[in-house]
Amino acid sequence: MKDKRVLIISSEVVPYLPQTEQAINSFQIPKAINEHGGQTRIFTPRYGLINERRHQLHEVIRLSGMNLVINDMDMPLIIKVASIPKERMQVYFIDNEEYFKRRSILHDDKGNCHADNDERMIFFTKGVVETVKKLNWAPDIIHLHGWFTALFPLYLKSYYGDEPLFAQSKIVSSIYEPDFDGVFSENFETKVAFDKVEKELITPLQKANYAALTQLAINHSDGLIKASENLPQEVVTQIEKSKKPVLNYTESKEEDVFIKFYSKKF
Repeated sequence: MKDKRVLIISSEVVPYLPQTEQAINSFQIPKAINEHGGQTRIFTPRYGLINERRHQLHEVIRLSGMNLVINDMDMPLIIKVASIPKERMQVYFIDNEEYFKRRSILHDDKGNCHADNDERMIFFTKGVVETVKKLNWAPDIIHLHGWFTALFPLYLKSYYGDEPLFAQSKIVSSIYEPDFDGVFSENFETKVAFDKVEKELITPLQKANYAALTQLAINHSDGLIKASENLPQEVVTQIEKSKKPVLNYTESKEEDVFIKFYSKKF
């Protein structure tokens, strides 16, 4: 792992959000990479419930100020950064008043997905990629956590397919158990198609449920991790059919096994 660059992208990271399995992994994995000589950068949304003063977030002016086009609308991108105390880990926060100011993560107080999660996903995807381009930091591995990151493999291999910074990057997706039911967007396919992504690549989004988003991530990733113990059988079958390198749940908890998976497969 020495000097290998790993970009961690997640919708949840401790200590900024509660300790879910995903949030803990999104902290522990880059910590292990750093301890084995690798380099990491972490990207996550700047939700309104994150206490900026307590966690010492500050805006990076040279990275902010860009407008991202989301479904024919210009949306300002704000980048904030913080360092995890006692660790050599820098966290970049993707922010926008319209999408991330509310004091919740991906669900409302009744547990339903926010109606604009589709646009938030597109904004987060573009925001991370454009920021990494500005940083001119070419990752060897891009490790994605959770369904909110499911667009990244697709966009990197289509919308950003000619971007040389990511030409050698390998994509690993950690698949977690579902935290919502049903279809959360009726227009997701249309909104992604606005970015001129080929129609045959986004057919799973015709029914934007958890299984479809997971299938999208699996289709365009180079490696997969079963990050929850009890994944739906449908998803387990999708993973097995992919014939891609896979790290099972138990193995993913073993630091040495995890690092070897990174090093040998990618």
